[in-house]
Amino acid sequence: MAEAPRYLLIVSAEIDPAVEAAWNKWYDEEHLPDALACPGVLAGNRYVSVGDASLTGNGGKSTSSAKTYMAVYELSGPEALATPEFIEMRGWYQFTDKITARTQVFRKI
Repeated sequence: MAEAPRYLLIVSAEIDPAVEAAWNKWYDEEHLPDALACPGVLAGNRYVSVGDASLTGNGGKSTSSAKTYMAVYELSGPEALATPEFIEMRGWYQFTDKITARTQVFRKI
């Protein structure tokens, strides 16, 4: 079995359904190919949630039916995000008022 990558960039986003089709077209046709062309970005895949999410907070539990998209990128290291190529292609500015997102690098422990 192949060893797991040491660094992952994980991006999760809830998209306003009114722009979901445009988001997916842009991500699949522009953003993902541009990201994969950046130095230090080794691989990337997209996922979409199925079913309700279980939420835990403040001692209670609830669920959410909001659809969440996730992109998982394998990186050579966190420095991959600082390359001129990555900085130039980063962002989804045309969707900023229609999404709630979280972007974070994780290191294997």
